[in-house]
Amino acid sequence: MALADDIGRARVGDVELAYLACGDGPLVLCVHGFPDTAHSFTPVMQGLAASGYRAVAPFLRGYAPSGLAADGDYRLTTVADDLIGLIGALGERQAFVVGHDWGAAASYVTAARAPDRVRAIVTAAVPHLRRFLLRPTLRQLARSRYMAYFQLRRIPEARIVRDDFAWLRALIRRWSPGWDCTDADLAPVFATLSQPAHCSAALAYYRALPRALADREAWRLLFAPLPVPAKVICGADDGCIGVEMFEDQARYFGAGFELVRFDGAGHFMHCEQPQRFADEVIGFLSQQRR
Repeated sequence: MALADDIGRARVGDVELAYLACGDGPLVLCVHGFPDTAHSFTPVMQGLAASGYRAVAPFLRGYAPSGLAADGDYRLTTVADDLIGLIGALGERQAFVVGHDWGAAASYVTAARAPDRVRAIVTAAVPHLRRFLLRPTLRQLARSRYMAYFQLRRIPEARIVRDDFAWLRALIRRWSPGWDCTDADLAPVFATLSQPAHCSAALAYYRALPRALADREAWRLLFAPLPVPAKVICGADDGCIGVEMFEDQARYFGAGFELVRFDGAGHFMHCEQPQRFADEVIGFLSQQRR
């Protein structure tokens, strides 16, 4: 089945999630991050469908055309509950989860929260959260200063859309310096972030982090050894999360761990090298199906 022109929708908890879908077979959720949308996973989804999988890429809560959180809750634990709920809403008991950026962070928490619902995960551009949050290098603290900036209210929203997204374009170039992305590549991102409420929702993920880290249950889920098999993909030229952050993290994976580095790629490696990314995902999932 080709990628659907129509967007599917599912009511999950207090929010309606929109999603793209194609293929038939074992369910694979492809979960985007920031600044991104489900559309960036289209080439990967097509490869999954051709290999006998049912690929579904949700738009995370707050990212149009998904709904906004009525209570303003964008904590990772809540996003994980969305993904668990979506698996059930799609009529499945289990799924593989592939996540990039915030989608990667949500994949870790989803697997920790419901290991009986997640068969295995592939994460891209984010190491295990214990490694990232508790053991950052000085260079990484400098790279992550944008996260502190996003704690401000209204100012980042105004800056993101100003001058035809000039600041955001520069951020993407810094994170993936070798990606020759076009306006067509970024059009879905600009479309959702140009809507003030949805732009604030995208930044609310960062603003929810301090509260999440103060919660005992969230602390356990974020930092516990991962209970399902995992493949982690990083870009050698990532200007958002440096390649050194992916070293010395095997101890945080309790059910098998594989690290793959993409030379010549940055933070958005699934867009820069979509065929290789799809091959890595499909190869790993095939091993887990045996």
